[in-house]
Amino acid sequence: MKVNRTTDEIVLLIEQHKKEIWEYKQKESDWIKTKNLADGYKKVIEDISSKLINQSEIIKQLEQEIERLVAENKK
Repeated sequence: MKVNRTTDEIVLLIEQHKKEIWEYKQKESDWIKTKNLADGYKKVIEDISSKLINQSEIIKQLEQEIERLVAENKK
C-alpha cells in the first residue's frame, strides 16, 4: 500500500527531524565538553600523583641523608 503525504505533512516531518537532529547535536556537544573536562581532570590528577611520588622519593633521600649525618656525628 502506497502512502501519499501532503506537502504540509512532509514539511512538518522535515521540521520535526531538524529539531531532533539539533537536539542530538546539542547532546553530542555536551558529551564532548564532559569528555574534555574529564580528560583535563585526569591529566591534573596524573601530574599531581607524579609530583607526590617525586616528593616521596625526595623525602626518603633526605631521611637517609639525616641518618647518615647523625651516624657520622656520633663517631
